[in-house]
Amino acid sequence: MEEYGKILIIASPIFLVLIIIEKIYGIYKKEDTVPLIDSVSSVSSGMTNSVKDVLGLSLTFISYEWLVSKIAFQHLEANALSYFIAFFVIDFYGYWSHRWAHQINFLWNKHAIHHSSEEFNLACALRQPIASLLNLFTFLLIPAALLGVPAKVIAITLPLHLFLQFWYHTKHIKKMGFIENILVTPSHHRVHHAINPEYLDKNHSQIFIFWDKLFGTFQAELDDVPPVFGITRPANTWNPIRINFQHLILLISDAWRAENWKDKLTIWFQPTGWRPANFEEKYPVKKIENVFNFEKYGTQNSQKLIFWSVTQVLITLLFVTYLFDNVAKIGLPNIFIYGFFILITIYSYSELMDKNKNAIFWEGFRLAIAIGIISFYGDWFGLNDVLSFSTYIILVYLIVSFLATLYFVQIDFKTEPRSFINS
Repeated sequence: MEEYGKILIIASPIFLVLIIIEKIYGIYKKEDTVPLIDSVSSVSSGMTNSVKDVLGLSLTFISYEWLVSKIAFQHLEANALSYFIAFFVIDFYGYWSHRWAHQINFLWNKHAIHHSSEEFNLACALRQPIASLLNLFTFLLIPAALLGVPAKVIAITLPLHLFLQFWYHTKHIKKMGFIENILVTPSHHRVHHAINPEYLDKNHSQIFIFWDKLFGTFQAELDDVPPVFGITRPANTWNPIRINFQHLILLISDAWRAENWKDKLTIWFQPTGWRPANFEEKYPVKKIENVFNFEKYGTQNSQKLIFWSVTQVLITLLFVTYLFDNVAKIGLPNIFIYGFFILITIYSYSELMDKNKNAIFWEGFRLAIAIGIISFYGDWFGLNDVLSFSTYIILVYLIVSFLATLYFVQIDFKTEPRSFINS
């Protein structure tokens, strides 16, 4: 946990700087693809995922280390060869786990968050799941285990492999010639994120594009079909925690309402989006029918709300950085209390971004949690050792945040034009 937190401390500012550069470049080119409030939601999603990972909130039924101990016919050292094998096998693992997440109903829940942005930019690469609490696909790493690739090589290569998927989430890089035949490029991945019928469920590869060509899921970006991004059942919220469980809630509801026991049991393993007969009429869910004629969610917002949302996400990044840098110092069970505070923080300000009145409750709840922590420990998880008056800074910030939430809900939202409130 601690090592991964240190890696994220290095990676996060790099991602943030690249997102800012993309924003500035888009403004310069008069093709801004990075709406700020959408990017706040994306960065917030990245934080929820990284907090979950650092806290170790996931289960693996079969660990890679166990596989190596049972089936390896040799044992490699941690050298260039073992890292090459690990990277190649992880990419194969990534293709199939990614493809199944698109094709199997219950697996889509953990992946929908990544596709939920109706934009395509570097920030949306950070939309990663917290709903992926079970790792079901370790068996796909069997080729590496047979060759005896050390577990620590896999542990190092996995986040590296994930981080290398960041760069191709952009509209500003067009087709890249010969490279298109080898690597996943922005053009390939624009197809993957698109909801156009021509592009659905294509290009699942993560680094090497030849997996899609080998297994029949490749689709080139067509000059006459501009990709439209999002999910066909739009999330209609900026709250990354709610997005993470929307599909699961629909599956549970449909399974409960289904009269046929076969439907109750098989709905989980049906193709993604499948519902029992007549459910679309009986229990309709908003769905995009014409990809070139729908209104994007939340495009009308006051500049004050946008500014406040950006401020909130930057302050939350500071809280998260302190957690990642001090996992061992904070210790158990306090890291879980801290993680819970981060999740409530993100839930609170993203509810405000959605212009929900219940943001007042969540902000008050967050303030109460912080007061409880400081009262019980007399400190903010040891931060006073670094900055003696840090407790007062945190309390002042949280009080200001609560008052700002009151202002937006009671005054700002009510004085906006109707189109702003309904957006």
